[in-house]
Amino acid sequence: MDLYLPIANLSVNALVIIALGFGVGWLSGMFGVGGGFLTTPLLIFYGIPPTVAAASAASQVTGASVSGMFAHARRKGVDYHMGGVMVVGGVLGSLLGAWLFEVLRASGLIDTVIAVLYVLMLGSVGGLMFRESLGAMRAGKRGQVVRVARRRHHPLIAALPFRWRFYRSGLYISPLGPFLLGVMTGVLTMLLGVGGGFFLVPAMIYLLGMGAQVVVGTSLFQILFTTAAATMVHATTTRAVDIVLAVLLLIGSVAGAQLGTRFASRMKPEQLRFALALIVLAVAIRMALGLGWRPDEIYTVDLA
Repeated sequence: MDLYLPIANLSVNALVIIALGFGVGWLSGMFGVGGGFLTTPLLIFYGIPPTVAAASAASQVTGASVSGMFAHARRKGVDYHMGGVMVVGGVLGSLLGAWLFEVLRASGLIDTVIAVLYVLMLGSVGGLMFRESLGAMRAGKRGQVVRVARRRHHPLIAALPFRWRFYRSGLYISPLGPFLLGVMTGVLTMLLGVGGGFFLVPAMIYLLGMGAQVVVGTSLFQILFTTAAATMVHATTTRAVDIVLAVLLLIGSVAGAQLGTRFASRMKPEQLRFALALIVLAVAIRMALGLGWRPDEIYTVDLA
């Protein structure tokens, strides 16, 4: 069942793309991540141009974040005050990311930069998750109790001026901290097509000092609006969003997320983190090898 992707300018097997979306959605529901950081590399492996893969993945993450955000909102797990500040930063970051995207594409470096950033990002995140989850599993086998550090914001955040009260999060910090986190997430969304949850959630916990009861819902709130803004910016500036590709991914991811959520209840949290770390590291290694592999066919141009 081949379909033509007008923006990517190639034909793909629709069932393969839906299956890819299903797998990413399954991982999203199972591990509680947006999945965008895996969607783009997998699309690149399949042969989709990196620019189209990153832009289309952002639109897929937007659709996948809606149901999760509303579910947390019903349980009062969203700090709209904090999320609004990060959304403003995310929109500005999307505009900055669009400028960087165009500069890199004009120089012919965008595909390489996307691949290198993914290797660095996935390698560091996967390595930290692997070490933390492995330590938790070893402690569990020994019968030791892993102590949870007391929640507090980072000294750098505490030093910023103009403090506000974020009542739902129970924080009294400067809005500059969440604003800058939003800007960084917006840039990553534009360049890599990720929602940014893998980066944003740890930053909200360890830098801002937010509690677990509101951090995931607030992250999804910010991701929803930031990826929507990034999709609009891509569609109007880079014109790299392939709506056919995004719809196919979304069809698979919605079904996969439901099954992944059910499967996750059967595993321990540290086992889930360990499995996700292995998947992330495997993708990072594959992308790193792709940067150094010699192509099967090498083309040369002779100028007469």
